[in-house]
Amino acid sequence: MDTQDTPRKRGHSRAHDLVSSLTQQILLGTFRPGDRLPSENTLVREHGISRTVVREALSKLQASGLVEPRHGIGTFVIERQAQAGLRVGAESAASVRDLLELRIGLEGQAAALAALRRTDRHLAQMRQALDDYQDLAAAGDSCIEADRRFHLLIAEATGNLYFGEMMAHLGSALIPRNRLAQADRAGARLARQAYLANLEHEAILNAIRRQDPDAARAAVCLHLSNSRDRLVPD
Repeated sequence: MDTQDTPRKRGHSRAHDLVSSLTQQILLGTFRPGDRLPSENTLVREHGISRTVVREALSKLQASGLVEPRHGIGTFVIERQAQAGLRVGAESAASVRDLLELRIGLEGQAAALAALRRTDRHLAQMRQALDDYQDLAAAGDSCIEADRRFHLLIAEATGNLYFGEMMAHLGSALIPRNRLAQADRAGARLARQAYLANLEHEAILNAIRRQDPDAARAAVCLHLSNSRDRLVPD
């Protein structure tokens, strides 16, 4: 009985893996609304899976409202419909504190799973995000996009699409510096905050690279707790 069940389970697992990978790429903006996904042949070749598995995965993406098939052309990413759900509060110190407390629980677990499941591709993309962050911060430019990308990549590396969904649902609120008054987001104080945050990012990445889930969870919790204290001092 186990022998008969194994191929089916394996096929469903591979379809889930492909759904997770494509979903995260859509959420991260690798594939944007209007973009065509890679062809069935390309997905079969790149992921080493059968056409049946690819079609099952694309069907699940369509059911999730992320893509639509166009006969004879391919499968295209569509605009995500606004959904009722988490409402981000007004731009205030209290709302920033509350969001960071939520993220400590969510992202601590995500980092632990990412440490166990990350691939070399994930590590390379995280490294690039932090390099971009450092370059932008050094030039005095906004590094919010690179910061957000790094945290979304951790969610992608979990292999669990719901982490990415939750993170994407937070939208611009994911990076709390973006929600404070303009006066609090300028000058030497912000530059110092960006520098300290990136040191903490490096600790997170190092723990994920070492595949140490406890250290990854602790590094994320420290980073977000410190961000809360820097942005919302007592």
